[in-house]
Amino acid sequence: MKNIIKTAKCVVSILYVVPILCLTELSLSSCSADELEVQQNYPFEVSVMPVPKDIAKDQTVEIRIKILPNGNYQHTQYYLRYFQFDGTGELKYFNDPNYLPNDSYSIPYKEFRLYYKSTSEVSQSFKIWISDQFGNEKEIEFQFDNKD
Repeated sequence: MKNIIKTAKCVVSILYVVPILCLTELSLSSCSADELEVQQNYPFEVSVMPVPKDIAKDQTVEIRIKILPNGNYQHTQYYLRYFQFDGTGELKYFNDPNYLPNDSYSIPYKEFRLYYKSTSEVSQSFKIWISDQFGNEKEIEFQFDNKD
């Protein structure tokens, strides 16, 4: 009789251990891939502070831009290019040389200022495209009337 009781206790203890081992196996083996996947491609929005509507020849306007990504990936690199289709002017970042139309320039920070200087006495229009290395892109259009 004592052997039957010992056997029953052994079977009961095994019945407790087996579910715990199964749960441990399921929780530890839930990732079947060899590497952890990190999302890198996040769409973004662009916020632009208001700018004046009118500009005189040789006047400079500050354009404040902020890139607002929908996620956080530290190694995302942003680029800027622009094209002026009405009037003439110069666009640059801080003290850098003037940007050339349709050339791509790296943006070092998510919050930055551009400076547009009018070189004509007519209304002016240009577009700025901000993109990242994943192909996401936003377009911003600026239009200035001539200030007499």
